[in-house]
Amino acid sequence: MTDKTGGVQSVERALSLLEKLAAQDEGIRLSDLATEVGLTVSTVHRLLTTLEQRGFVHADPSSKRWHVGRSAFAVGAAFVRQRHFVAPALPYLRRLRDATRETANLGILEDGEVLTLSQVESREITRAISPPGGRVPMLNSGMGKAMLATWDDAAIDGFLAAHRFERKTPRSLGDRAAVLAEIADIRARGYAVDDEEYVPGLRCVAAAVLGPQGEAVCALSVSGLAARMTADRVAETGRRIIALAGEFSGWLRG
Repeated sequence: MTDKTGGVQSVERALSLLEKLAAQDEGIRLSDLATEVGLTVSTVHRLLTTLEQRGFVHADPSSKRWHVGRSAFAVGAAFVRQRHFVAPALPYLRRLRDATRETANLGILEDGEVLTLSQVESREITRAISPPGGRVPMLNSGMGKAMLATWDDAAIDGFLAAHRFERKTPRSLGDRAAVLAEIADIRARGYAVDDEEYVPGLRCVAAAVLGPQGEAVCALSVSGLAARMTADRVAETGRRIIALAGEFSGWLRG
């Protein structure tokens, strides 16, 4: 059976289940998952059973919660392997984490969002803005704004015309003028800041990594609690990220 968009309904539903499971670190019960996706329990159970046979999901017999399976990980890992810079980025991420004691991240742009590809977690008590595989709207992300600032003005205008502003918090950028002012600041200082613009209480400092043609291939960032990421620490972290992003850019250019 196909849906109105021409897609195969059962495939759409199975992928929807995988997306929901991927967002649940502690897993989710069958009935709750059915409610989340708006399907009957019997339909969800049938889809999960098929996915389980292929290793894409599994159920914990003790908690009765469903989780993403090893086959889903293998497919996701293949995507990361195509990005040849992910493994070489790890030493830079570890250096950022060790120097700042905060979580270090690597992200790319995809369809107007920042996709986190890799992460080295802080040893402090905190939480990541976006775990590996997570997505954040470009204008709500330090990494997104850092990469956007490398574009020429015409490309930025085109992006702003095609994408809506998402006010995730009261600090989110809300109009074109605010974005252009922010871009000017990023270009002047060399790094971008997500100042609680996606998650209240969390700040992120980021810089773009440039490829052989000067294009923004990816970005490095450090994220942490706003209480720890004071103005002085943001500036210090920004200087570190500029230096390491520059080193990484040099490696990419060979």
